[in-house]
Amino acid sequence: MAVPYDVVVIGAGSAGLVVASAAAQLKAKVLLVEGSERLGGDCLWYGCVPSKSLIHMARRVQQVRQAAASGLVPSLVGTGLQVDYLKVHDHIGSAQGFIANHADSPDRFRKLGVEIIFGKGHFVDPRTFEVDGQQVRARAFVIATGSRPWIPLLPGLAEVGYLTNESVFDLRQLPKSVAVIGAGPMGCELGQALARLGSKVTLIASRERILPKEDPEAAQVVQQQLAQEGIRILTQVRVQKVGQEQGEKLVYVGSKDDNGVQVIRVEEILVAAGRVPNLEGLGLEAADVRYSSQGLQVNAKLQTSNPRIYGCGDVIGGPQFTHVAGYEAAVALVNALFLPIRTVSYRVVPWATFTDPELARVGLTESEARQQYGKDVMVLRQEFAEVDRAQAEAATLGFVKLICRRNGQILGAHLVGSQAGELIHEVVLAMNHKLPVSALTGIHIYPTLSEVNAKAALLYKKQHFAANTRLQNFLQRFFAWRRAWS
Repeated sequence: MAVPYDVVVIGAGSAGLVVASAAAQLKAKVLLVEGSERLGGDCLWYGCVPSKSLIHMARRVQQVRQAAASGLVPSLVGTGLQVDYLKVHDHIGSAQGFIANHADSPDRFRKLGVEIIFGKGHFVDPRTFEVDGQQVRARAFVIATGSRPWIPLLPGLAEVGYLTNESVFDLRQLPKSVAVIGAGPMGCELGQALARLGSKVTLIASRERILPKEDPEAAQVVQQQLAQEGIRILTQVRVQKVGQEQGEKLVYVGSKDDNGVQVIRVEEILVAAGRVPNLEGLGLEAADVRYSSQGLQVNAKLQTSNPRIYGCGDVIGGPQFTHVAGYEAAVALVNALFLPIRTVSYRVVPWATFTDPELARVGLTESEARQQYGKDVMVLRQEFAEVDRAQAEAATLGFVKLICRRNGQILGAHLVGSQAGELIHEVVLAMNHKLPVSALTGIHIYPTLSEVNAKAALLYKKQHFAANTRLQNFLQRFFAWRRAWS
């Protein structure tokens, strides 16, 4: 006989853990099913936590180089900078271990009342899930199985071997050279970090620039910085095949425009070319759940074609970020446990690429805004170089670009520069509460980098004043009258 639950959560990554913990605290009977032997999912073990730990250590090394270049510490010329990569590996493991033993500890979830089964299962019918030989039924199911790296079908790649985000953080020794296939956020972040730690990095981009989803001007700032740090960037090329010779891995790349092929010789290959949803083996057909290669097909309430089964996180193929997974989990939780009345909105979804400089975005790009609103679009741009704190910290690279309508409605924002991932949240708050761009001109502490937002927003008021000739004429006459009577 199948065991009944209020909700069965399949997958213990960011989305699944939010659903399971919140449902248990609401006194629902919850079963959490995880196919691996640990909680936390991609974010803890292969994504956010290890990558930001690696980036942190790489930034420290870069700061030492910059200090030497400015004469603050003895010159490194002739001696170089030797990095003990095992300590980098240990730092990554330490951060993961702390979170795994605290926030994502199985004991913590069991104390909340969540039942946990570590094992892979599948649906046997629209209302029954089987795992470890046990059949369970529930009022609702939530599929949150996440995604995994997409591996291109390149001749020789499987035989030669490669790294992905699921294996690169296990390295105990820094590769002397790395070819990164893919120039999206993951490829750029890991490529810069490995280069700063001492690897010779080649970044392979199939399009004309890196970070193709970002504002072109902002992406160009990052691209120039990566090149300045010695990263070789190949654009508009594709890997044709992979080989091996005398202990080196050979990556054959060619462009669409000519027949020439160049060979990149490296110690390791890192594949960062995209993600695919984890849907295999779930028995979705038996559950009457429709899906595609992009993920589960869900409606605005996150219901699949079987209204008892919900999907959230990477597995539904939307914006693939931990914070979005958490948001979707909250919507799915309410709909699954109570009434399906909540819907998702992706109008204000921020994200950041944690290169140096950082790149952060929310809302529409300039081209997207002009397509939708035509001439009713204003672009407010403020350089970091014109902010005093940026000058004081030698962090002048980058800018803020606010995209808004002429009535002040904020349509999007793009920041590239120091701490962009932190600074964008002021704009996110304004967009969430539908505040006009002028609201960003409020008092900001001096000197802080956050002044860059206020300065950008102040341009809105200046442009409106410059365009209002009637107001200018009135003020001119008013002050002339004041001077005459003074």
